[in-house]
Amino acid sequence: MYDPKGGRAANQPPAPIIDRNADQPVYTQLADLLHQQILEGRFNPGEKLPSELKLVDAYGVSPMTVRRAINLLAAQDVITTIRGKGSFVKAVSIEDAAFYLRDLKSFFSTEQDTTVKVIAARFVPADERLARKLQIKPGVKVIYIRRLLFVAEKPIFYHRGYLVSDPARPVVEAELEVTELRGVFQGSGNQLIKSGDIFLEATTLDDEEISLLQLAQWTPGMMLEHIFYDFNDQPLSWGWFVCSNEHLKLQTRIGLEAVNGTRDERTR
Repeated sequence: MYDPKGGRAANQPPAPIIDRNADQPVYTQLADLLHQQILEGRFNPGEKLPSELKLVDAYGVSPMTVRRAINLLAAQDVITTIRGKGSFVKAVSIEDAAFYLRDLKSFFSTEQDTTVKVIAARFVPADERLARKLQIKPGVKVIYIRRLLFVAEKPIFYHRGYLVSDPARPVVEAELEVTELRGVFQGSGNQLIKSGDIFLEATTLDDEEISLLQLAQWTPGMMLEHIFYDFNDQPLSWGWFVCSNEHLKLQTRIGLEAVNGTRDERTR
């Protein structure tokens, strides 16, 4: 194991220097330096990092600075800390995989020429299934919306959704446009939405969906179902997107990222 004071460090370059004149806080500099050494293989997965005392001595920083750096690396999922034993480089594990919907976020980018065509918007009585989803009584009227979402005049997603009707909650106008959906998928959000459940699965597109999306017959499809909740944890809306499978692909990468890497840019 690499140790700034000896051990395997004997044939390694000297420990990098903390720049105390830099705008970057000292503890984040230390975290970045340790992270970079992990990426370079000076600390292997499962190996223990130098003790707090050794890091204080090697880098000329305070114990508090070391603890903040270690906590930052732990928050970044680079290391794990075990009370009484120390900090260890985290090994690659498939259970840590988090999948990303890059295509969907890209679709809602403000750089895209995204437009919406509303096919229908009307009140409908909730059946048993819809009542369960929206936690309302069967027969209560809700707003049903069908729309096509285009990029550069090409239909990409067909969306169907149901909204709880509440005159005190003006969500209908926003729901009729792309801005509501763009906010959710870009992370800027909606002031009424506290949380949501998202489900992604393969589906068989029916004749109407194939026709509206201008697809060939028997095109494999994907469906993304969503339920959004308000700050009282009550459902606001339930709906789903369908598209050809080329537009909804799961993507992930496991293992260590470069310092100041681009994991977030891959649209978690």
